[in-house]
Amino acid sequence: MKSLSRREKEKEDAKEASGMASRYPLIRGLRILFLSLLLFFVAVFFYAYLTGGEMRVLSLLGGEGVGVVLIEGTIDDSREVIRDLKQFGEANGIKAVVVRIDSPGGAVAPTQEIYEEVLKLRKKKPVIASLSGMAASGGYYIASACEKIVANPGTLTGSIGVIMELGNIEELMRKLGLKGYSIKSGPHKDLGSPLRPLSPEGRVILQALVDNVHGQFVRAVARGRGVPEAKIRQLADGRVYSGEQAMGLGLVDHLGNMEDAIDLAAKRGGIKGLPQVIYSRSETKSWWEKLLFSFFRGRWAGRESLGLRYEWFPSFLQ
Repeated sequence: MKSLSRREKEKEDAKEASGMASRYPLIRGLRILFLSLLLFFVAVFFYAYLTGGEMRVLSLLGGEGVGVVLIEGTIDDSREVIRDLKQFGEANGIKAVVVRIDSPGGAVAPTQEIYEEVLKLRKKKPVIASLSGMAASGGYYIASACEKIVANPGTLTGSIGVIMELGNIEELMRKLGLKGYSIKSGPHKDLGSPLRPLSPEGRVILQALVDNVHGQFVRAVARGRGVPEAKIRQLADGRVYSGEQAMGLGLVDHLGNMEDAIDLAAKRGGIKGLPQVIYSRSETKSWWEKLLFSFFRGRWAGRESLGLRYEWFPSFLQ
C-alpha cells in the first residue's frame, strides 16, 4: 500500500511538471533556443577545425580581417608557409595579409618558393611585411616580395648575399690515422669534399655558382621592390643594416611595429574600423592539436638543408 502511494505521488509530480511547462511556454521556448544556439556553435567549431580555422568562420559570418603568416627561425622548409599563404588567399573574409618575419634566412630553394608564393598572393590582395628583431638575407628576400615593408628602427635586415661554407679535416684524419677515398665519375664530383683540399679550379667553379645565385637574389629584390637592379647591387655586399638605415637606403618603407603593419594592411585592404586579426593555423595550434596531428600524420621536424644559403647568423649574436 505504501509503495502504491509512492507511485501515485510520482505520477502527480509528473503531471504538475507537465502542467507547468504547458502553462509557461516561455520556458520551453528558451530551452529550444539554448539547444539551437549550442548546436550552431558546435557546428561552427567543427566547420572551422575541419576546413581551415578562424578564417573560414570569418568568411562564413561575413567579417573582414587581416591574416598574419609567421616566419620564424631558420628557413629550411616552405610547405607550411606556402599552405598558409594559399589559405589566406582563398579566404573571402581575409582582405589583406601581413607576413611577420623574424629570421636570419636559410636555404635557397625554400626561400625562393615562399617569395614566389607571396608574389602570387599580391595579385589577389595587399601583402605587408612586418620585420621583427631580424629579417636578414633570406628573411629580407621574402620581405622584398611584399607590397610594403615595415621594420623596427633596430631591426637587423639586409645581408643581401649568399654563403657556402666548406671544411677540411685532412689534418685531423692524419692525426687519427684515418684515410678517406672518393670513387667518382668525374674530376669535380667530390668538389668541396672535406677529405681533400679545394683546388684553384674547384674554387673558381664554386665561386661562379655562388655569384650566380647571388645574382638571382639581387634580381628578386629589384623585382619585388620595383627598383633598378643596379641600385640593389650597390647594397648587396652582404652587410646587415638596421631598420633605420634600411629605410634611408630604400630597402624599407616604414618604421613601426607589428600593429602598425596590421593597420597598414587593413587600410590597404579597405577594412573600416578595427580588423579581426587571424594568425596562420600552423603557428597557433594548441598542444592537443599538435599531438593529434603528429599522431595521425607522422610528420617529423628539425630537418636542415645543406649547401648554398641565404643566411646571416654570426656566432656572437644571441
